[in-house]
Amino acid sequence: MINSQNRLDRTFHISLLLKAADSVLEIIGGLFALIVSPSSLNHWAATITQYELSKDPHDFWATHILRATHDFAGSGRFFAAFYLLSHGIVKIVLIIALFKEKLWAYPAMIAVLGGFIVYQLYRISNKFSISLTLLTLFDMFIVWLTLKEYKRHRPTPDPQKHPTPTTDPR
Repeated sequence: MINSQNRLDRTFHISLLLKAADSVLEIIGGLFALIVSPSSLNHWAATITQYELSKDPHDFWATHILRATHDFAGSGRFFAAFYLLSHGIVKIVLIIALFKEKLWAYPAMIAVLGGFIVYQLYRISNKFSISLTLLTLFDMFIVWLTLKEYKRHRPTPDPQKHPTPTTDPR
């Protein structure tokens, strides 16, 4: 039978693996943003949406894909690359450190994900996105798990070195 601490550890490790996979995809996406030319991306988007748009010029998905690739072609390309690469690299470094149980990584992960959560909530408040909402909830869950794990791994103060003050009964 698995005790609750083992379940919590297993959940924490699985969550970190999922976050690592997300980080690797962000790094790949960031590199893709730098490597693929905007004209190639626009051509690719036009090719895959051509059939749908010929049937319905207002097709929801096709128009959104074309709009996204058009926005990407401008200054959005370098912002997307920077955003994805920085997020992916920072998170993957922290996840590796967490798997090695480096104490500094626990508060660092909490702070980094906390910053991402604030930014994601800002984005959601401007334009609702179910995928960003789910990602934000997952990040909040990882922050909670990381906090629990940090409390478990953090060294406890030695009572011999730091005695607790006693109250004088006088």
